[in-house]
Amino acid sequence: MAETIDDITIQYEEDDQVVVEELDKEVLTRGAWTTIMFKFRQLDRRSGEMGKVQYSVRRYRKMHGEFRSQSKFTISNNDQARKVVEVLTKWVDEEE
Repeated sequence: MAETIDDITIQYEEDDQVVVEELDKEVLTRGAWTTIMFKFRQLDRRSGEMGKVQYSVRRYRKMHGEFRSQSKFTISNNDQARKVVEVLTKWVDEEE
C-alpha cells in the first residue's frame, strides 16, 4: 500500500514482466480522499504485446496511514475519452 500520494501507481508486474505499464499520472485532488488520473497500457496475454493506451480515474482514501483504492473508472479508448471531454466541457461552459 502507498503511504504518500506520490507513491501511488498502477504499474503492476508479475514474474518480472510488466502487466500494467503506467505511462503518466496526474493528481487531480490531494488530501485524505485523493483523485488521480492515469494513462496506461495493459499486456495482451495472447499476443504478448502491450495493448492500446487507456485512461483511468481512481479515488483513494487514506486509512491507517495508507492510501487504499476506493473506486475506479477506466476509459478504454480514445473515442470514449473524447466524448467524456466533450460532455464535461459542455457542462462546465453551461455553468460559467
